[in-house]
Amino acid sequence: MAKASNTRNITLNISSGSFSGIFRRLRGQKGEYNFSGISTLRQLLSDERARILHTIKTKDPSSIYSLAKILGRDFKSVRQDVKLLEKFGFLELETNRTGKREMLKPLLAAESVVITVNL
Repeated sequence: MAKASNTRNITLNISSGSFSGIFRRLRGQKGEYNFSGISTLRQLLSDERARILHTIKTKDPSSIYSLAKILGRDFKSVRQDVKLLEKFGFLELETNRTGKREMLKPLLAAESVVITVNL
C-alpha cells in the first residue's frame, strides 16, 4: 500500500528553456526532478492530471477503469496520465486480483509537493 506521508521535491531552473529537463532525474531521492522551465512543469501537472490526483484522493477508485468512469474520460488517456504520474512518483499502482482478472488501483504516493524556483 502507498505511504501518503511523502513529500515530492521539484526544482525549476527558469534561465533555461529546454524541455529535456523533465526526463532528466537528479541524484537523490525518488521524486526529485530538475525541470527546465515552468511550461514543462505545467505539462506534467496539467489540469486533467491534477483532477486525477484530486479524484484519487477524494473518491478512492478501485481501478484505473473506474477512475476513467468517474472522470468521464477515455480509459486510454487516463491510463497514460496515470502511468506518467506514476513514473514521476506522484502515484503508485497496487495490483488487485479477482479470479483471473488483474486490476491496478491508483494510490497517492505523496501527500505534498515542494516546488523550488531557481532564477
